[in-house]
Amino acid sequence: MTKAEFVAKVAEELDVPKNVAAETVDAFISVTTKLLKAGDKITFPGFGTFSVSERAARKGRNPQTGAELQIAASKSGKFSAGKDLKGL
Repeated sequence: MTKAEFVAKVAEELDVPKNVAAETVDAFISVTTKLLKAGDKITFPGFGTFSVSERAARKGRNPQTGAELQIAASKSGKFSAGKDLKGL
């Protein structure tokens, strides 16, 4: 499903114009991104949890040359499904 299709479903569910639904979806994405960048955890009971996952620095290997290289530590967004989504 694309973002446009998702916005159309939200508009239909809320019985609002698509531009209002698009603003709502964009606001959700914006707020979620800002909170995760700040290191916060967002929990929607039954639906799931958005959090930040940290990966430690580690050694890797270039598959073409076999040369060893250092992979830097990184952070990324993570979603853990809640009980309503588990077992779909």
